[in-house]
Amino acid sequence: MTSFPLLSIVVFTPWIGAVLLAVWRSAPATLSRALAMAFSLSTLLLGVLLWARFDPTQTGMQFEENEAWISSLAIHYHLGLDGLSLVLVLLTGIVTPVALVATWHDPRQPRFVGVLFLLAQGSALGVFLALDFFPWFLFWELSLIPVYFLIKLWGGPGATRAAYQFVVYTIGGSAFLLLAFAALLATTGTADFVALAQLAASGELDVTLADVGAFWPTAIFVGVFLGVAVKVPLWPFHTWLPPAYAEAPTAASMFLTGVMSKMGVYGFLRLLWPIFPEQLHRAAPCLLWLALAGVVFGALAAMRQRDLKRMVAYSSVNHLSYCLLALFAVAAATGTPAYDRASATAALSGTIFQVFNHGLSAAALFYCVGLLEARSGGRRGLDDFGGLRTIAPIFAGLAGIALFSSLGLPGLNGFVGEFLIFRGVFGLAPWAAGVACLGLLATAWFLLTFWQRVFHGPKAGATLAGFRDVHRSEYLALLPLVALMFLLGVAPQLLAAIFNPLVTAWAGAAVMP
Repeated sequence: MTSFPLLSIVVFTPWIGAVLLAVWRSAPATLSRALAMAFSLSTLLLGVLLWARFDPTQTGMQFEENEAWISSLAIHYHLGLDGLSLVLVLLTGIVTPVALVATWHDPRQPRFVGVLFLLAQGSALGVFLALDFFPWFLFWELSLIPVYFLIKLWGGPGATRAAYQFVVYTIGGSAFLLLAFAALLATTGTADFVALAQLAASGELDVTLADVGAFWPTAIFVGVFLGVAVKVPLWPFHTWLPPAYAEAPTAASMFLTGVMSKMGVYGFLRLLWPIFPEQLHRAAPCLLWLALAGVVFGALAAMRQRDLKRMVAYSSVNHLSYCLLALFAVAAATGTPAYDRASATAALSGTIFQVFNHGLSAAALFYCVGLLEARSGGRRGLDDFGGLRTIAPIFAGLAGIALFSSLGLPGLNGFVGEFLIFRGVFGLAPWAAGVACLGLLATAWFLLTFWQRVFHGPKAGATLAGFRDVHRSEYLALLPLVALMFLLGVAPQLLAAIFNPLVTAWAGAAVMP
């Protein structure tokens, strides 16, 4: 264990804030909000400290903490950080405080809201930093509890059903995940991700599992796959997402799309790829079709929506499916004559860029839809608005930047990830990239429709009565996200420097590490 447990401090500081707010029952609303924000911002501050001390040329884990926890079950408290983890820690540190800003004008139980958000934030950080399955799975499951209550207690008319659906789907996938790792632990004697990856790289893992039964490696792979596929979600496991995102309060929708959906993509990179490279390679040609279905059908479903929040929800299915498309394209080509190192590097870099950039743009879009809903008495239909550019020009400008970032406009952050993904997939599976272009066209259609109807269409008089432009606290939510959209659009190397050596090592390995 390192002499200073910096990663533990990153994970547990939000939980300390949650405990403080929970026991301080007499805390005034203003103080509760301030404390929640201060503890939430700790992740960003500590993330920047980690970034300053991080050595990107080392592709292994840094700042490791590894102590025996339950020796009889070979369970360790093992934390570690690489370029992938650092990107997601920084994303969590940005999105969560911004989501908390969205709760400032809601008078309903601000102390309890702060507790729930800090619990969810700490759980997500644990997922991104834990390297032993047992603590990792605890964080994975604990993240469901606060989000469930955020949806159920502060959501829309269908919030109860949406919250139950969200939990049932995710726990259903987690049950397969738990069984798979229990089998791994019983067979290999370890559930440590690093140790299992080393066994897989040497070929010893498949031999050990095959000694139990020829079907055993595939069965365990399927269990892990189902657990992380539901979380992304990969089509057709996506049906819980639109109602959960649409019924959740604005702040919870921002956290769900900005942070929690990234836990699923992280699971593919941290669990499936290093531990089951051969099984993923064999399954990848079929999985490519599922990713393409998410890209194309997600965009087409968004086109059909009249509810703006459901439109943005389906766009999340579309955008995260690009990440899986890139991963599966590289996995399918690995070890074949079609494998091209430069294309694989581009695809994997694009995946990490897309994870980070989508977290920013989707959180901003949900916040903008939330402002529309709050200012119009609960309306959020595509045809409920019009001509807002003349009434609220600053709001229109900021929302437009978020829309065009999501669209992938060159000069904004969304372009970088999508360009690299298509560059990589075209070099590995050109037919898949060609089909995915249909999703790009549909994405442009529904996002431009959103922009034209809401901000440039005929004025919807009654809805716009008293509609005001952005005020002080709303700037605190939108300006940081918009600034990062511009910054990463023109200087993506700032983020790429964190993970480039890691991705280059992945692409250069015969078996993806």
